[in-house]
Amino acid sequence: MPILTSLAYNKRADWHTDNQKQPIENGHMNRTELLSSIKTQSPDILIVGAGINGVGTFRDLALNGADVLIIDRGDFCSGASAASSHMAHGGIRYLENGEFRLVREAVQERNRMIENAPHLVKPLPTVVPMFKLFSGLLNAPFKFLNLLDKPAERGALVIKVGLIFYDAFTRAQKTVPPHKFEGRAKSLEKYPKLAQDIKFTATYYDGQILSPERYTVELLLDGEKDGGKALNYVSFVGAEGDSVTLRDELTHSTFNIQPKIIINAAGPWVDLINRTFGVSDRYIGGTKGSHLVLDHLELREAIGKNEFFFENKDGRIVLIFPFYDKVIIGTSDLPIQDPDEARCTPEEEQYFIDLVSRVFPAIKVSQEHIVFRFSGVRPLEYMQAKTTGQITRDHSIKEDKAGNIPVLSLVGGKWTSYRAFGEQVTDKVLAFLGKSRRADTLKTPIGGGAEYPAISLAQIEYIKKIGEETGLDNLILKHLFERYGTRALEIARFIKETSAEPTKSLPGWTVGEVRFLVEREKAVRIDDILIRRSTLAWLGNVTRPVVEEIAAIMGASLGWSPQQVEAEVERTLGILKEYHGVVL
Repeated sequence: MPILTSLAYNKRADWHTDNQKQPIENGHMNRTELLSSIKTQSPDILIVGAGINGVGTFRDLALNGADVLIIDRGDFCSGASAASSHMAHGGIRYLENGEFRLVREAVQERNRMIENAPHLVKPLPTVVPMFKLFSGLLNAPFKFLNLLDKPAERGALVIKVGLIFYDAFTRAQKTVPPHKFEGRAKSLEKYPKLAQDIKFTATYYDGQILSPERYTVELLLDGEKDGGKALNYVSFVGAEGDSVTLRDELTHSTFNIQPKIIINAAGPWVDLINRTFGVSDRYIGGTKGSHLVLDHLELREAIGKNEFFFENKDGRIVLIFPFYDKVIIGTSDLPIQDPDEARCTPEEEQYFIDLVSRVFPAIKVSQEHIVFRFSGVRPLEYMQAKTTGQITRDHSIKEDKAGNIPVLSLVGGKWTSYRAFGEQVTDKVLAFLGKSRRADTLKTPIGGGAEYPAISLAQIEYIKKIGEETGLDNLILKHLFERYGTRALEIARFIKETSAEPTKSLPGWTVGEVRFLVEREKAVRIDDILIRRSTLAWLGNVTRPVVEEIAAIMGASLGWSPQQVEAEVERTLGILKEYHGVVL
């Protein structure tokens, strides 16, 4: 899992802030300057953990003028938040657990994600194949009575009732269309490779997050523009009295700050952080979820633009998901003790491969189709439950102290509900600091979603205007717009000022674009770019020449020696192999 790849490989590539001398331009502060400013003047608020919940809170606090610093011992969005199924969804199956408030909140937040970040979150038609009519009618009441270990297969009637509720929760927003049911004949006409014994399909809409990592990074950069400070590769060591000790994981040097309040947003590692200052309560009971990315043309064509969301033969809810020209399949829901040990196992791989035959029996999938694996731990609240599926996905705030400093631990939560969770935390922190809320994030655009042209003709005109200003090739600008939305203009200007030279190993990329990710988006390791600032590794587009070329460009920006460049290449190859099953 990506969260600790920086720590696992740090000793193979030690280097120092002296080697990060990219210039400060247009108000952009380099890492050395940022560290210096924090050591000189402590922030009021320290957020530990830069996954989606931490960054969502950071962005809200910064928007409201709070003095806030967020740190992560790895890269931003490199842990649990990076192991998302890439769905912005309400969690229709949690209606069965009676979690109506959670589902209502999540579907409303799904719509806000689609509206506020239209370049990264798209409406996603989701198809539910059904093989029975009445099955599962007693699932919900039996769960309430704690009599159900394994649900009966959900039939069409149960799913229909659930979708009526699902639509009702956001009818007023009208962001996505309502659901519809279709019978066997119509379903097989639309999806000819679907299993012949289906009785119905239902189609409803959720959201597709094209890159959870980019979403999180752009949200974080927005928070920095509002005055927040953000550092990756800085870890929390401990707290005593009024002081907190942090460590720069790139140099292994430590320093102290004196925040007024700490927000523990470390996800599956919340309890580990709390133990450093003596809090022994167990808040997290996470479960592991793994996925595969497949390069499988037949399966990709069979699903079209639709996610297929269904119940496997063992009762586990699984998915087959369109991801650019690839397919994501998953997910598992397994108890795990140590989140650092999360990997996609051979047993999970085989389970995922086999699940395809449940709905597409004629399509054969094998390990040769896998281009990327990813696994992470859901930071669920610790509770006793007969099945992992019954553990709540709701969120809560726990209050403790680190020395004399109040600590708020963020427990649980769904990716999709991050904004609402962050709003609750922000309100609590502002009240503690005696400040009033002056802005909310309900309709605040995220990154390249600001003034995004939704209509195709408007997008063409937008790209054309950037070309007229910068003189860059139209194809390069098209790629920039697809990757970054309306931030394409800022990046195109940067490329014009630095280097429009095409990269040798990456079609559609320029040297200037890579430099932008280093000098403006805080990428300090090669995997930051390959896995989190882009989808290159996810889509199977990384070769050894790609790694070496990215290393050379980064080395030139960050002042790496030839030995450091070589060490970073080897470190990256090790990460891709160990955590993602990619052997180059």
